Amino acid sequence: MTEPRPTSHPLHRLWLSEAIRLREEQAGLLDDSEANRRAQAQTPSGELSELISQRAVLLAERDGQAKALQHWLQGARLAGWLLLLLAIVSGSGLAVAALGNGQQPVNVFWALGSLLGVNALLLLGWLFSLLLARDSGGALGRLWLWLSGKLARDAQAAQLAPALLLLLGRQRLTRWGLAVLVHSFWLVTLLCALITLLIMLSTRRYGFVWESTLWGSDSFVALTQSLGHLPALLGFSLPDADLIRASGSSALTDENARLHWASWLVGVLLVYGLIPRLLLALYCAWRWRRGVKQLQLDLSLPGYQLLRERLQPSSERLGVCDAAPGTLHQSSAGQTLASSQGALLVAIELDPARSWPPQLPKGISDAGVIDSREQRRQLLDQLSRFPAERLLIACDPRRSPDRGSLALIAELSRSASSTRVWLLQAPPGEALDSQRLSDWHQALEQLQLIHSSSAPFTWLESGHD
Repeated sequence: MTEPRPTSHPLHRLWLSEAIRLREEQAGLLDDSEANRRAQAQTPSGELSELISQRAVLLAERDGQAKALQHWLQGARLAGWLLLLLAIVSGSGLAVAALGNGQQPVNVFWALGSLLGVNALLLLGWLFSLLLARDSGGALGRLWLWLSGKLARDAQAAQLAPALLLLLGRQRLTRWGLAVLVHSFWLVTLLCALITLLIMLSTRRYGFVWESTLWGSDSFVALTQSLGHLPALLGFSLPDADLIRASGSSALTDENARLHWASWLVGVLLVYGLIPRLLLALYCAWRWRRGVKQLQLDLSLPGYQLLRERLQPSSERLGVCDAAPGTLHQSSAGQTLASSQGALLVAIELDPARSWPPQLPKGISDAGVIDSREQRRQLLDQLSRFPAERLLIACDPRRSPDRGSLALIAELSRSASSTRVWLLQAPPGEALDSQRLSDWHQALEQLQLIHSSSAPFTWLESGHD
């Protein structure tokens, strides 16, 4: 069973859109002509938000941010496993610290403080931050985010964490997402403490006392029975007043007294520790899932407003409108289409004096000669809807392999399952420039495309030589 692509999840697509926006705010607009065209072809609805997210996915897959997202998610899962291990160890440690080694009597309220004290303080802190409308997940949430980034080990992942926080922060979802993590951590911690407590109580004999210099027995009777009221409704034992007072001087050796105190301690841990964390984890998970379904891009941001004209143009300009950038995106060929079919021949900028097309075997389609930007756009739009299984691109090696021609060859190759390049022979009486032919060979090898000087019609017709 193959793992689903990270770009298939709606949240991940929005996440990548934010990451691309941050990247373009820092470094300027990316070379996105092919991504824009493919996004328009793959988005029938034509909605701007869908166009932006599809464009971001295509750019992320091209530039490596989609793979960085996959690495970040793997790091997040590994960080989650490390926190789970920490929760298991912490929970067992709490139970051992509460009961001790069995050689000394157990102070019931000291044991209760060991089991629930830190949990109660952090829970009150989380509720306080919730009232203040803060999105912080506390130290545990920051630790998980830090570990996720460190374990990703991908330079392209630098903008992912800020993009995620910005995206979730607009809908106040950060608090609920990190709250699920925090409550789940403490739920596992307290569950492990409960299991360890039951194991220790089942295998050792413990005596229970309460000790105080300032408080009298009546205060402890009231406190013990108040805490034990809710657990008693679930069937846990509630020590009576005489038993509580008798336990104030020394640990009772009576078997019934041990069972009452042990049951009371387990019930209090369950009712005031596990159940609140479980209910809060479920509530936060519900708020998270509901919020994610309503999550959408903020199209009023300047970065997205700039894309409106590029993805939903009111008119299309022809010709070269912008100066060449200082650094160029490296074109690359590829074949990733599974639903392609048919064989197609296309030529790029041929001499009008050359006789074209040649005699073609049956079953091979001729796409003509691409000389203009409009012809290029029409062919690419057609191939984006009906990709070819085999594509043969004919080029005139008397022309120099400029970056525009090579980018077009690479873009055409990504619209077919298999692509080859045919470097045409020179007309009779004319010789090819050896240096220019060498430049063609070197450029096509960088694109990892098979090329030949003879017409590979057998391959184009049957798929093999």
